[in-house]
Amino acid sequence: MAKKSSIEKNNRRKRMAEQYADKRAELKAKALDESLPLEDRFAARMKLAKLPRNSAPSRVRNRCEISGRPRAYYRKLRMSRIALREYGASGMIPGLVKSSW
Repeated sequence: MAKKSSIEKNNRRKRMAEQYADKRAELKAKALDESLPLEDRFAARMKLAKLPRNSAPSRVRNRCEISGRPRAYYRKLRMSRIALREYGASGMIPGLVKSSW
């Protein structure tokens, strides 16, 4: 199990990324728009830089929803390999069968 503080920090980042998503998209569009004057594009970049760092979606870490583990994460199932193995062995994941040969 991951530290509760790490899980909560990541949840805060998720909420903040959702909260600022529209504003970031608008400022990014202005900053990349070649038809606008250079000063306006620069001002948009400065406003974008002033936004909280944790509001960037790239700061959000994919974590297992069961254990909070940050590595070996399966996006489709939203869980780590260890949780997948435990749940699969107990028959809680439909269609998953333990292989043996």
